Amino acid sequence: MDCIERRRSIRRYKPAAVKRELIDTVINAARLAPSAKNRQPWKYIVYASREKDRLLDVMERSLLKEQKTHALLPNSRSALADAFHTLHIMKTAPDIVIVMNTNGQNPFEPVDAGARMTEISDSLSIGASVENMLLMAADLGLGALWIANTCFAYHDLMEFIGEKGQLVGAVALGYADEQPPARPRKELSEVLEYR
Repeated sequence: MDCIERRRSIRRYKPAAVKRELIDTVINAARLAPSAKNRQPWKYIVYASREKDRLLDVMERSLLKEQKTHALLPNSRSALADAFHTLHIMKTAPDIVIVMNTNGQNPFEPVDAGARMTEISDSLSIGASVENMLLMAADLGLGALWIANTCFAYHDLMEFIGEKGQLVGAVALGYADEQPPARPRKELSEVLEYR
């Protein structure tokens, strides 16, 4: 519980590089998460230094394109400003971990109900894996932020990454340069019901 209560979403990072051994430990914790039917549908790709800059250049160009056209997510225009803010955060983090669903498909294409159920199960599995990653990062004295705003640059990022599967999101990883207070949470009585 101590680690769960201490974990924060970090949006400001020190420039110091994270040792590879620590990143390996964080990803190993992610790998040990439970998964539906033990499919383990995750793959993590760590981008640092110049490769991180190249990745984020692709994301920035794609966000600028989406800002002009609103073609990819036309009903999410109001969230695009937050995606640019997220991009700034990603630029300050020493490492960006791309999170892939190895079984997933392009989320912008239709799927049948069976495939959708599998996708939901795999997304839940990956969520558990990312939470393991965030908790291990906190336990090691690292800061982390899980990121979903990659969706606004989905196609361009997928082309750059060059992997099969589905881009689920990313995790910024580094040493925190802030100590944000705990965010408000609903009371247990608001979210728990016994029947």
